[in-house]
Amino acid sequence: MSLPEKRNARILVFSTEKISDPAIDMAGLLKLHYPPTVYTIAVPCSSGIKPRWIIRAYEKGFDGVFIAADGSDCTYGETCTEKTGQIVSRTHQIMKEKKIDPARLRMAAICSVCSEAFVKQIKSFNQYLLQSLSTSS
Repeated sequence: MSLPEKRNARILVFSTEKISDPAIDMAGLLKLHYPPTVYTIAVPCSSGIKPRWIIRAYEKGFDGVFIAADGSDCTYGETCTEKTGQIVSRTHQIMKEKKIDPARLRMAAICSVCSEAFVKQIKSFNQYLLQSLSTSS
């Protein structure tokens, strides 16, 4: 007997306390639906995320990691977007070395009122992960 088909991917979201996390909270308050297998960790600034945290998520069984970055709204510095982009680039290199598909890591700027944009990003990412994981198994 075959295993049941996976209905939702496990996605770890790194959100930011002041900018993207309120949007994610508001998505729940507005009853906007996204997969229940999405887990969030709030950090002060997306440029503080460590590549090893992302790799650890894959080692612990997450299918994808999504960075809900501050973008230009970051209260910690104007270079947040560039620094976060560099972290993603470094992590992509590590993922390639470990034979992990780099497309399993996504980043998008999510503003404090961008609940619908967050939900759209997560639904799209979930669909991609389900398709990619089903073709690779």
